[in-house]
Amino acid sequence: MTKRALSFVALFLALLGPVALGLSAQGTKPADTTPAPPRLSQEALEAKFKATMTKATLSGRWCGIKDGKLTPEKEDKYTIVSVNKLGGDTWIIHTRIQYGEKDFTVPLPIQVKWAGDTPVITVDGMTMPGGKTAYSARVLVYDKTYAGTWSGGDHVGLMNGIITNEKE
Repeated sequence: MTKRALSFVALFLALLGPVALGLSAQGTKPADTTPAPPRLSQEALEAKFKATMTKATLSGRWCGIKDGKLTPEKEDKYTIVSVNKLGGDTWIIHTRIQYGEKDFTVPLPIQVKWAGDTPVITVDGMTMPGGKTAYSARVLVYDKTYAGTWSGGDHVGLMNGIITNEKE
């Protein structure tokens, strides 16, 4: 080995030696060897998503982004009656829409993408019934919470909150 190669090996061992030997960065305790919990199957992840989003109320806050700054938060609520997988990444969310004296349920086709074990509701250019504005959004659902970003027309914003389910 050349001097340069030996120097590289020495540097490599100095930097990674404790890790390679199973020691912590301080070299005093063994590294945590607790096995990661088993990953759920895709079917189990989808069943969990369906259970979380069936008879669910998403209650939280949203704010806009204007001129690079967050606007004051406002409360909002979404009521999901049910969700059903159609195939691939396509799902139908039956959502309850209430405004004025109107109260009706609409089936909305959406995509659900997966970031590991986390579902991300993905909407691209969807117009709501009776509306003219096309909306896009990315909303992740994790452990009875949701958070995401949305845009529609000349508006853009952030949203987050908790998910509760109606009791039988």
